[in-house]
Amino acid sequence: MMAAESAAGHATGHGHSTGGTGNAVNLGTPAVPGARSSGPAATTPRPDNPALIDTFGRVATDLRVSLTDKCNLRCSYCMPAEGLEWMPGDQVLSDDELVRLMDIAVGRLGVTDIRLTGGEPLLRPHLEDLVARITSLEPRPRLSMTTNGIGFAKRAEAFAEAGLDRINVSLDSVDPETFERITRRDRLRHVLDGLAAARDAGLEPVKINAVLIRGENDHEATSLLRFALENGYHLRFIEQMPLDAQHGWDRTNMITATEILDLLSTEFTLTPSPAERGGAPAERWLVDGGPAEVGVIPSVTRPFCAACERTRLTADGAVRSCLFSTDETDLRMLLRGGASDEDIANVWRDTMWGKLAGHEINEAGFAQPLRPMSSIGG
Repeated sequence: MMAAESAAGHATGHGHSTGGTGNAVNLGTPAVPGARSSGPAATTPRPDNPALIDTFGRVATDLRVSLTDKCNLRCSYCMPAEGLEWMPGDQVLSDDELVRLMDIAVGRLGVTDIRLTGGEPLLRPHLEDLVARITSLEPRPRLSMTTNGIGFAKRAEAFAEAGLDRINVSLDSVDPETFERITRRDRLRHVLDGLAAARDAGLEPVKINAVLIRGENDHEATSLLRFALENGYHLRFIEQMPLDAQHGWDRTNMITATEILDLLSTEFTLTPSPAERGGAPAERWLVDGGPAEVGVIPSVTRPFCAACERTRLTADGAVRSCLFSTDETDLRMLLRGGASDEDIANVWRDTMWGKLAGHEINEAGFAQPLRPMSSIGG
């Protein structure tokens, strides 16, 4: 999916003194300049704790790693039909650089789960080899991947052998015409083949992520759930978020979590799942008494920021404390400038210490980050 925005920023620093300096790159200013940097971290010293803690008591143990901003689909809610300018190759982290950062994350910072994302991660060359290197880290992280599934069918066994634990597949329609209209590509069969291959290779639970768009595919809510139930997949609907490259997100076009549940309830009986949610983003519902479930991720209308356990690494080596951060910290410069592992770990810790209480989508001062989802990583 998309090229990284070229953002000139100013360096800021707080907390640990390190052998290198982390650059916080300004990616967009909210309506009230400086408002987003006035949280507790500005005045509260960070305690001597090796984990990725923040001032609100959260601990980040889940690392989302973007492998590329490139994508082979052109989903209408993500990018324009003509696509975007991709990151220059020399800006993208090498496999060795990625593995070093993930080793720091699991060995020094307490990360237990890693999710590979993009763009489309399957476009990363030699990805099976990278997966094997990640699953060889100590302590061994749980490793998953979010993908559109195109081309996965032929590689599912190799990924399973390399140690990949499971996948999430983005799928917004099971109708060929609707799929092609949304993605601008006639590739539904390839996605369905990828889903089936993942299940057959034991990469379970196989999850489907679906976004409903008003007037486009909202009529398919029950069809998507029926498809998932029939094939043993775990479906999760996600509220559309303001992360498109066009900056054309319109709240009125977003199908809310409440509307999603109302649509599903026309054919299914939904009851709240008794399972503990923890830091999971999805509200889970038993379908017709269970054991099958459906998830709804109300990122906009009922945000789960208070329980967030995530830290994010972009393909060009920037750490983001939140999907909607308006600044980020450059680790690539430290990697290529000779910083030690502990220097890098301390800069990462400081970035997460400054994490805000929430994404502020529903606040008057909210500004959409310049980087779209394809450049940040899902």
